[in-house]
Amino acid sequence: MSTATARTTPGTAGAGSRPTAWDRVRTYTPASQYLPVIATTALFLGMFGVGGARYDGFTDPQVFLSLLLDNSFLIVLAVGMTFVILTGGIDLSVGSNLALSTVIAAKTLEMGWSPYLTVATVLMVGTTLGIAMGLLIHYFDIQPFIATLAGMFLARGLCYLISVDSIPIADETFQSWAFSTTTLPGGYYLGRTAIVAVATVAVAAFVLARTRFGRTVYAIGGNESSALLMGLRVGFTKVGVYAISGFCAAFGGILFSLYTLSGYSLNAVGMELDAIAAVVIGGTLLTGGRGFVVGSFVGVLVLGVIQTFISFDGTLSSWWTRISIGVLVLVFVVVQRLMTRRAS
Repeated sequence: MSTATARTTPGTAGAGSRPTAWDRVRTYTPASQYLPVIATTALFLGMFGVGGARYDGFTDPQVFLSLLLDNSFLIVLAVGMTFVILTGGIDLSVGSNLALSTVIAAKTLEMGWSPYLTVATVLMVGTTLGIAMGLLIHYFDIQPFIATLAGMFLARGLCYLISVDSIPIADETFQSWAFSTTTLPGGYYLGRTAIVAVATVAVAAFVLARTRFGRTVYAIGGNESSALLMGLRVGFTKVGVYAISGFCAAFGGILFSLYTLSGYSLNAVGMELDAIAAVVIGGTLLTGGRGFVVGSFVGVLVLGVIQTFISFDGTLSSWWTRISIGVLVLVFVVVQRLMTRRAS
């Protein structure tokens, strides 16, 4: 009988042996549903790296922390929009809802209301508007585009009805919230509104991934008729996602009020398009059923990096932000279309 001994080279697994950690890393292939988020993250890191090579101080950690602070309200807005788009819907009212929230907050504080009562009122009004649009969409079978377009005009009109002028916020509690920061190792600081925005992303990601409500959201976006046949709570969920979107718009309005310390009827004009762009760039299908709120978060960061590029350059027109966003949205929509065709 031969006593030849099988030899294995270092770093490879022999027959019957368990693969090494390096083998698992080297042969790892991510699931297809994660590819859009990975692509968006790679785009963000690549843009940040190019900025660091081109401009001094661009890759300073404080620049990234400021990026989170400057876009905290848009992050929250994109969270709510992600829920809606995952069901195959759209919400055009979030920008006007955000503006209405800033006006209500500033006006009530000017009247002497408690800041806590102001926040509760703003969130209640925004959520109620979202519920109303959800009811119209589901029970009256009105297209989301039309229902939320009506909500957009209604919210913007209420802004002008309350005040056509900018209302400054002088409340001491609100100002303390606005300027509160958390000191990080190395002497860096992060505004607490940014921490709240990131926490909102974490909660939303948990809801979508780990709850029955979240699974129903994906099921409706995949095929609403099948979701009904499965006995899922389609009506409750469809109204619920618009309630969440309205809540997030109002919450974003609170953060925007803290960011600007004012309320103005012309705030957030077109911001609903920024939120939609962030969600699309983050890899969520416009037809619904596939996407992650973390991708929308990274999509907002991509938009923020574009603005940071322009700020560091100092010679580029701010309109390059819109041009760049338009190109990115077009590219991601085309890629989505190609991926869905290949999957089918």
